[in-house]
Amino acid sequence: MSKQQENRDGMLPAGGRKAGGKGSLLVIFLTIFIDLLGFGIVLPLLPIYADQFATDSGGWVIGLLMASFSIMQFLFAPLWGALSDRIGRRPVIIVGLTGSVVFYLLFGIATIYQSLTMLFVTRIGAGIAGATVATAQAYIADTTDNENRARGMALIGIAFGLGFTLGPLFAVFAVPGGDSNPGPGPGFVAAALSAVALGMAIFMLPESRVPGKSASAVKKWWDVKRFRMVVDNRAIAILLAAFFVCIFSFANFETTLSLLLRGPADLSDARFHFSFEGVCYTFALIGFLVAIVQGGVVRPLTRYVSPARLAIFGALVEMVGFATLTWSILAAAPEQALTWLYVSLVISVVGYACIQPNLYALLSRWSDPQRQGETLGVGQSVNALARIFGSGLGIPMLKAVLFLPYLVAAVLMFLVAVLVYWASRYGRDFKPDIGSDPVEED
Repeated sequence: MSKQQENRDGMLPAGGRKAGGKGSLLVIFLTIFIDLLGFGIVLPLLPIYADQFATDSGGWVIGLLMASFSIMQFLFAPLWGALSDRIGRRPVIIVGLTGSVVFYLLFGIATIYQSLTMLFVTRIGAGIAGATVATAQAYIADTTDNENRARGMALIGIAFGLGFTLGPLFAVFAVPGGDSNPGPGPGFVAAALSAVALGMAIFMLPESRVPGKSASAVKKWWDVKRFRMVVDNRAIAILLAAFFVCIFSFANFETTLSLLLRGPADLSDARFHFSFEGVCYTFALIGFLVAIVQGGVVRPLTRYVSPARLAIFGALVEMVGFATLTWSILAAAPEQALTWLYVSLVISVVGYACIQPNLYALLSRWSDPQRQGETLGVGQSVNALARIFGSGLGIPMLKAVLFLPYLVAAVLMFLVAVLVYWASRYGRDFKPDIGSDPVEED
């Protein structure tokens, strides 16, 4: 590849000295893992914080606390993505990891002082820092071809599973008796891991992209035009709608699951009465299953099955899982409810593990390589926007009718399957200009 071609395409040769090595993929993996580790730590702890910090019993403050993280990701993901197109992936990733170190450290301090205000500050800051996950996705896109793109994006799902597994386990150690005050340990551990990843990024992570004039400029703090440019591609516009519906449904599930399992006193029709440890271990089991399915099943399958078909299959499986969860609450006999609960969790997790990395793979394959960071940044913003609404509406739906969030999610997952099929009718792997490296198509 000539120097002129390298600058025009804006990417370094895949597998070359500067990008694509094992060390770089490890750092990228850690970046995503640490971001999701913090979310996994916080999710089961929020009901405890609600009790200890005297928040409202209706759950609106808890919902706002959770949504603050996603709101920041929604606002900042396109900015980080476009900035990485302009100046390169590496500096953006380093800034994000530095922010993770600072704000996870403050998170631990906030639990010592039991300060709700400081807790909000840490979640807002962590959301800004964590918005660089789209840049990490763009790094993977830079260093993989179309044939291996889905397998590379599956690393994101594995990181999600591990973060969702280890985060709740850290939460258990923070409250070993189930009723004691949350300790600062989880925040400090997350900060230490972020510091390790930061050191690796500084000393081991090569740049995957040659910054150049062809990259998109960052002219505004938050520019709606970025969304318009991305959704000019009909397939990507439909795919982003599928993203929103899918993540909204899963956010309903993960936000309300803790309350469903604990059986709060203000829910007279509660079916389950888990201990705090039981809630955390259930969340850990979910994360473990995601990691196993992503790494042991989905990643190998991407060699033989197209991402669109895997995503449609995952959506239909997840629909069955949410319908089964609704059954466990609504109609299952009391002595069978727990069994049906865990069956539904396994089915739902398998479906999500299939759909999530393949949606990202399709988004990357159908976008202009010159705007990988920008497109994936918009995708991350849509993800965050869906989590905002899912977190905000899930708990009120649970309070109104215990099974309503999961019934709604089941219906919406069928819509996701339809949207992905529709998008696949228009989606095409992006073809580079004449003279650039060819792009292999499935």
